[in-house]
Amino acid sequence: MILKKVSRAGLFPLVAAVLLAVVLSLPAFQASDAQAPAGQEATPAAPAAGAVTTAAEAPPPPACDAKILEKCTPNSGDTAWMLTSMAIVLMMTIPGLALFYGGMVRKKNVGDTVMTSFAITCLISILWLFFTYSLAFRAGTPFIGGLDRAFLQGILSDVAKGIGNPNPLAPTIPETVYSMFQLTFAIITAALIAGSFAERMKFSAMLWFIGLWAIFVYSPIAHWVWGPDGIFNSSNPDAKFHVLDFAGGTVVHVNSGTAGLMAALMLGKRKDTGPAHNMVLTLIGASLLWVGWFGFNAGSAVSAGMQAGMAMCVTHLATATAGFTWMLVEWMRRGKPTVIGICSGAVAGLVAITPASGFVGPIGAFCIGIAAGVVCYWGCTGLKRFFGYDDALDTFGVHAVGGAAGALLTGVFAVQQYGGTPGLIEGHPEQVLNQAVGIGCVFIYDAVVTLIILKIVDLIIGLRVTEDVEREGLDLALHGEIVQ
Repeated sequence: MILKKVSRAGLFPLVAAVLLAVVLSLPAFQASDAQAPAGQEATPAAPAAGAVTTAAEAPPPPACDAKILEKCTPNSGDTAWMLTSMAIVLMMTIPGLALFYGGMVRKKNVGDTVMTSFAITCLISILWLFFTYSLAFRAGTPFIGGLDRAFLQGILSDVAKGIGNPNPLAPTIPETVYSMFQLTFAIITAALIAGSFAERMKFSAMLWFIGLWAIFVYSPIAHWVWGPDGIFNSSNPDAKFHVLDFAGGTVVHVNSGTAGLMAALMLGKRKDTGPAHNMVLTLIGASLLWVGWFGFNAGSAVSAGMQAGMAMCVTHLATATAGFTWMLVEWMRRGKPTVIGICSGAVAGLVAITPASGFVGPIGAFCIGIAAGVVCYWGCTGLKRFFGYDDALDTFGVHAVGGAAGALLTGVFAVQQYGGTPGLIEGHPEQVLNQAVGIGCVFIYDAVVTLIILKIVDLIIGLRVTEDVEREGLDLALHGEIVQ
């Protein structure tokens, strides 16, 4: 098509679409958010005749909780922990994932790889402001949320008095904090996909694909599992299947891994491959992911309490176990343990424990870690060789395979004392079925919609760079920069 031959074809439609979205979204603002005209101050009602009131006599606002969600005071300890969690989860993508992926590609594509993580962070943040937060985490239907928080309208607070109106999903913290925390999840989910199509996708095509995917795939799936009226939300009494997903086994990892596989299949194999550019960058990235994951999992308790403590404990144990297990399996299979291998194993453990982190204990975490080390090693070697797809940085092998394994094992090792829901080992085998249904629905919906999005983008501007660009390297051809 003619559009594919225009060097900046993807840029102008993207800018136009952003401007159009802004214009169309402006009417969504509600009058309740409008401020008083300049120079006018709100006038409080006059006190009754003879009445004497002082600031000291005014009753303090009540503490926010599950029953009090308006004009209340957030819990300072929970808020402090969630602010910290938001910051370290953002660190997982920039610079964590950027370095982890950047170290595994060839030198001529390092700049494009790290640029992708950074650009996705910016793009997803803008879409979050527009409507994806509202679609994912506000009440609507069992399949998708509403638009009452489009442009984050209605997130009200009196900063001077410390009064806010929290989201019912996080009743003790300001909704702004909860929204930003969940934004970091949306960012890293989208950024993970890039590992599958690394070194061969157009930068403009990547922006279009990721933007559309965030709207039509991430938002509804996040609502299914975590939305207040989601069809799979374990806290929703009307849900058809109560899927346990504490921090994103299905929403983040099965979701991103499946999308990555579809992208790899659509793009085809790379023309040539090579060894990892810099294993030290990968190790630094993996280490940042490990540290940031404490905010990812323990932060998903949305409080600084007992469940957060257990989530942090099992996250560390599963990660260490999976990294060590992968190292041993690789040592036995290949004769040598590698830095890339042990780092991949640790990430596999982080992935697998994610859905289980608020529901299992230390022994369950140890078992999940062993399973992740073995299963994900197979997913990145035997499974990939058998089907012949080019999952460049093993997004599917680690995240989809590890996320599915962890989600299923959550149904096995869940302990009622820790998360309120028993699993198979406590005589509740139905939970394994619930987990399997959730995994299957996410995989099917994600695969179908992702392929549609990829096909549309391919028809309009093309997905893959030319052979000359791929041979020369994406850094110089797409960004005019090279890594020295």
